[in-house]
Amino acid sequence: MFIADSQVHIWRPNTPERPWRVGVESHREPPLEEDELLREMDAAGVHRAVLVPTFIDNGRNDLVLEAARLHPDRFAAMVRVDHLDASASRDLIHTWRKHPGMRGFRYSFYHGFETTPTLTDGRLDWLWEIAEEAGLPIMLHMPHSMLHLIDPIAERYSGLRLMMDHLSMPARSKDENAFRDLDQLLALARWPNVAVKASALPLHTDDPYPYLRLHPVVRRVYDKFGPQRMFWGSDLSRLSCTYRQCVTMFTEEMRWLSTSDLDWIMGRGLCEWLDWKLPSGAS
Repeated sequence: MFIADSQVHIWRPNTPERPWRVGVESHREPPLEEDELLREMDAAGVHRAVLVPTFIDNGRNDLVLEAARLHPDRFAAMVRVDHLDASASRDLIHTWRKHPGMRGFRYSFYHGFETTPTLTDGRLDWLWEIAEEAGLPIMLHMPHSMLHLIDPIAERYSGLRLMMDHLSMPARSKDENAFRDLDQLLALARWPNVAVKASALPLHTDDPYPYLRLHPVVRRVYDKFGPQRMFWGSDLSRLSCTYRQCVTMFTEEMRWLSTSDLDWIMGRGLCEWLDWKLPSGAS
């Protein structure tokens, strides 16, 4: 089975030459860098990973872009544009698009300027427009309570592919507190240009492996979005389980998923959504 991870962070140590954002803690020590990630992927049977810059990295995208350049068959990069000035940011985006591994954008609405008003006052319209025009998907990390703000965006920019991170579970929430408002995510399934990332799920339960309390949640999402718009992912640097367990939770423990379902969920769907060509014979 061809497996592609929809989200992994990589970053470097905190140094004067590359300082971390003040007041933000690292997911782990030591940092997760691309060489270690490749070893972890090989051991877990993961063929590809989408790299997402960490908030700790002060808006830099160079690490993920360079890793994708060096390993185009293993890594893709999702970048973030911190500048709200449309003209300056458009020039920057055109530069990034020259990088073959750049596949789109990723935003977390838990930090910095990415607050509710930016979704309602038109300040991000230029980003939706340029991403739709360029065919570049956008990953969005936001809680269930904000998801109603996605409806007008998905409707107005029907050619814009959106991906909702971590099933939009609230940060640091677990079990019933994490799943309470899942219906707000499921409502977005009516938009064919919206997909979901079933990523970082072990973080949202106190259950031990195989995380049986998560299985009905995944089934509800599957029933609404289907296997072609639900993408497995790990968010590896935050996991308390092994990388392999994050894989086998789906591939071995959710026995109601067919071989075809798993083909889409574990990699094919993500790669097609990102226009990341699968290798010949991948299955």
